[in-house]
Amino acid sequence: MFRHLHLALIILLAAALPVRAFETQATAAWVYDMTTQTVLMDKNGDMPVPPASMSKLMTINMLFEALRDGRVTMDTAFAVSDRAVQMTRAGGSTMMLQHNDRPTVRDLIPGMVVNSGNDACVVVAEGLAGTEDAFARQMTERAKALGMTASVFANASGWPDPSQRMSMRDLGLLANRLIQEFPEYYPVFGETEYMYKERSPDNRFNRNPLLKMGIGADGLKTGHTSEAGYGLVGSAKQGDRRVIFAITGLTSDKARAEEAERIIAWAFRQFAEKTVAKAGTRVAEAEVFLGEDEVVGLAPAEDLTLLVPALVQETVAAEVVYTGPLVAPIAKGTPVATLIIKVPGLPDRSVSLVAESDVAKAGFFRRISTAAGVLWRRHVAGEAPAT
Repeated sequence: MFRHLHLALIILLAAALPVRAFETQATAAWVYDMTTQTVLMDKNGDMPVPPASMSKLMTINMLFEALRDGRVTMDTAFAVSDRAVQMTRAGGSTMMLQHNDRPTVRDLIPGMVVNSGNDACVVVAEGLAGTEDAFARQMTERAKALGMTASVFANASGWPDPSQRMSMRDLGLLANRLIQEFPEYYPVFGETEYMYKERSPDNRFNRNPLLKMGIGADGLKTGHTSEAGYGLVGSAKQGDRRVIFAITGLTSDKARAEEAERIIAWAFRQFAEKTVAKAGTRVAEAEVFLGEDEVVGLAPAEDLTLLVPALVQETVAAEVVYTGPLVAPIAKGTPVATLIIKVPGLPDRSVSLVAESDVAKAGFFRRISTAAGVLWRRHVAGEAPAT
């Protein structure tokens, strides 16, 4: 049977007024605190929308994976096809590649990130998969494997196509992956300008408006088409906290910059990070059946850190759930229960609790006594004996 224990984590001192809702102008938005793994905002976060150049993050991820797997190196040179040159001349973002160029991976990464080069994306796609169509299929398959359930790709660049779709949640998950899995390459997202062979000085600047605001922003990617509007996948680090977000559907680059800055300010100023329980600190007890001890302490295996709204007044509600009573023997450190913490205005947080100590199986006579006591209680309660 399931046992529920209700308790208050008074270590927190207080908890929270409900979070003041952030009324974003974006048609879809997803905001995530990486440090505490907390979703701070979800407005149409799972809605498939045209991602524009923000979908280049998936192409970049595919290239980073190829680097990590040893399929290419930073010095690997790729050919520039007619299709890539067509993208150079098509009027979108470009790193100005020409037929006789042999750009290396080292060239193409900032070409995709800083210049947002559609031509660079085609070169990478063809260099890794032979054709852009084949690469787009690989992108879609890889996205599904990574849990990006709304992502479908028709090309490598985000060039308008009715089949090219991602959600803001998918883009946020992808940003989280790029930061965590590829720290050696991630700094390129903070670069503010890049020119390949001194070409196209007007296109050398990174379009991310947050990079020069002095608010800890260091990535990731803007996007814009007439269908999608203006969007941005952003990340900022202040102190020990990092926040990532994805927004789309803004009406201008100015509106995009202002909304992104507002989101960062809200995410860092409306929430405070608190350690509510130290590793090994008992937060509850669970009943034990047929053990030398009748109860065992329950504690988090690691320090439990949460985000709470900055304005606090009441105690945070928490609940311990386990299937019990627990049956001895129990080894110290074994996960035996779940702590569910409820902070107003935020998703519930579930944390595994472990046994605080060993509980040995009771001796023969104690087991007989315990079993007899259980039978007697059943008899008094009127339960029929098992047959």
